[in-house]
Amino acid sequence: MIKQYHENMPLVQAERIVFSALRRLDLEHIAYRRNPDLTNEERFYVMLLRAAMVRDALVIIDRPFKIIPHLNNIDHILQALENVEDFYLSCHIYDYKWMAEKYEALSK
Repeated sequence: MIKQYHENMPLVQAERIVFSALRRLDLEHIAYRRNPDLTNEERFYVMLLRAAMVRDALVIIDRPFKIIPHLNNIDHILQALENVEDFYLSCHIYDYKWMAEKYEALSK
């Protein structure tokens, strides 16, 4: 819907882009699910894709481990960002200092 409303893109073309993006995250199976039917992780990645679908997107992720607390570190999120990096211009992740151990991959 983002591409349809923001860019006046035809439904067929918008669906093609969305399915491609979902496929990159191995989430194509959730395409027609409603928000309450998603897991926390699926919901996070849908929010990421929605933010990235806006033209010249600047993605801001606020406390990702509050949404998907079962993740031990940022690696899975970084992989997802890499898989859709051509959709957005930049991404900033904000979190509390006491969550620093989950972000060790960023300091390497």
